[in-house]
Amino acid sequence: MPDRLRLVIAEDSYLVREGTRRLLEDSGEVEVVAAVGSAGELLDAVDRLRPQAVMTDIRMPPGHDMEGIEAAHRIRAKHPEVGVVVLSQHSDEAYAFELLKDGTAGLAYLLKERVGDLDELLRSLRETIAGRSVIDPAVVESLLARRGRLARSPLAKLTARETDVLREMAQGKTNAAIAASLSVSESAVEKYANAIFSKLELSEARQVHRRVAAVLAFLRESS
Repeated sequence: MPDRLRLVIAEDSYLVREGTRRLLEDSGEVEVVAAVGSAGELLDAVDRLRPQAVMTDIRMPPGHDMEGIEAAHRIRAKHPEVGVVVLSQHSDEAYAFELLKDGTAGLAYLLKERVGDLDELLRSLRETIAGRSVIDPAVVESLLARRGRLARSPLAKLTARETDVLREMAQGKTNAAIAASLSVSESAVEKYANAIFSKLELSEARQVHRRVAAVLAFLRESS
């Protein structure tokens, strides 16, 4: 019989943590070498026990924000041989973008509802250990929907430089400050700004109102 897969589980809910441990260990294919309740304990366990893979919740103490994702990045950077499966209650594409922003190798993003699907969990663990990635189908649908929204957005009409100028506008910078930041002339900034207003179909209202409207459009699409 092949060696069992060595795994660390991180989940702040005791019932979910122990239920997941029991499910995986009962398969006979996994040895849970540690089951912890915080991101700090997770990082410590990986350093000490050198598992093949990690399964972690996104939100954990102390902040219940994105500690699991932050831990995943640190683990992959320090121990690139360790696969990481991140579990979430949310199909929100923002979490997936945050997890995969620096690369997908060795990472999986699954919804917690998949915990009951043993075959899927085991497959995802093996894929990450092999350096591949797995993304939950529901999250893929969310990512594709976002891509569709962005493709239909007027912001998609902007050039890369126009987007740079609009990003600087969103920080409240004047044309002079934008010019200095992007190493272009103020007249060039004014030209880019007028192109932005035109592409976003903003009226010939007062200049300040057009700037505000452009920034609001940028912030809505970037959130």
